[in-house]
Amino acid sequence: MTGPARTGPRPEVVVYATPALLAAAAAARLVTRVVDVQASRGHASVVLTGGAVGIAVLRELRSSPARDAIDWRHVELYWGDERFLPSGHPERNETQAREALLDHVPVDPARVHPMAASDGEYGGDVDAAAAGYAALLRAAARPEDHGAVPAFDVLMLGIGGEGHTASIFPSSPAVYETERTVVGVHGCPKPPPTRISLTLPAIRSATEVWLATTGTAKAAAVAMALGGAGATQIPAAGATGRRRTLWLLDRQAAAKLPLAYTPALA
Repeated sequence: MTGPARTGPRPEVVVYATPALLAAAAAARLVTRVVDVQASRGHASVVLTGGAVGIAVLRELRSSPARDAIDWRHVELYWGDERFLPSGHPERNETQAREALLDHVPVDPARVHPMAASDGEYGGDVDAAAAGYAALLRAAARPEDHGAVPAFDVLMLGIGGEGHTASIFPSSPAVYETERTVVGVHGCPKPPPTRISLTLPAIRSATEVWLATTGTAKAAAVAMALGGAGATQIPAAGATGRRRTLWLLDRQAAAKLPLAYTPALA
């Protein structure tokens, strides 16, 4: 069995001189995107990511006066993956996102949809927790979304040095998934070993997918993903949006880009 085929528009690449500039620019892009969507239909949906870059973007957004242009009461917030740890654990993506941004803006708690914690309603059963999140997404999907998950307006992702994205690792069972939208992940090569993750089919439901990463350690994976590697080998290569796939890189992460992706510095 092979992994799901790569789909979607040709990726766009923007390179920033430093990680700090990338985080600030990504925060500004997110404000613009959410405000535009809300102006069009009144509400927006965003999938958050963890990691150094993902949380840095949220901190930049928190400190930006432009954050108040967003009607936070009408933003649906989801996560692309989560470490299956107790509620409030400092390594949970939810905990970090709340500290970086969500505790400081007037979000509607009913519109914030974290993945279950290991001491939550599913106890230590990560597969049941994943199925529960899949059911939540299915209930939130509208007929016009044409699928089992919402057509998220922006889905943000990071990238690992070996090419993983969300908690989909190279050659892992999750990367071969073609039907389920959320899976429990066991035996991750990067601790903690147990996680919950959206699958590539769920990620590809998003209108826009943004992949952001920095540093020399990511350069080879970035180059392979944008150079035509398959999703089984480099899962980030399979993360594409329906209308837009945007890679946000610093100069170091972009150092090995194929010639087809050598944009000027932003």
